[in-house]
Amino acid sequence: MSEASNAPEDAQDELPGHGISKRTVEWVVAAILFVLSAIVIWDNQRIGAGWDDSGPQAGYFPMRIGIAVALAALCVAWQALRQPSQGLFATWGQLKSVAQVLVPLTIYIALIGVLGIYVASALFIAAFMRFAGGYAWWKAILTGVLTNLVLFVVFEIQFKVPLPKGPLEAWLGY
Repeated sequence: MSEASNAPEDAQDELPGHGISKRTVEWVVAAILFVLSAIVIWDNQRIGAGWDDSGPQAGYFPMRIGIAVALAALCVAWQALRQPSQGLFATWGQLKSVAQVLVPLTIYIALIGVLGIYVASALFIAAFMRFAGGYAWWKAILTGVLTNLVLFVVFEIQFKVPLPKGPLEAWLGY
């Protein structure tokens, strides 16, 4: 039996050259930083970024920070341009592993505003246990619900710390 037959299914993803390069990531980061800084500069110029009789206007300091970030973005782009394109930032397999956490986490964060933190957290824990951990549905659901019941009692009842609530808590009178 050859070594290739013992390789994992996604071994092709781990071969050199199969992934996203450091240079590509640097260009993307530079572009994102530059666009965000341009928005900050424009918006703070709109509200007033100068100096008047009473001192600095509301956008004075934020605009200077936007300029500094824009300069940093240009430096990152310059560095990416000058350095030879070598090395991977991450393989496709590694990026897939990151996405398996990042996508559910993004959905969870979006659900907090709609369902409240307790229901969204119960769903997140249950789904993560089931799909990432391979636990049985009943264990995942039970753990998600019980964990968030305990958190609800601790934060809402004991500590009186209001956390984002959704329709279920409103229906229950909280």
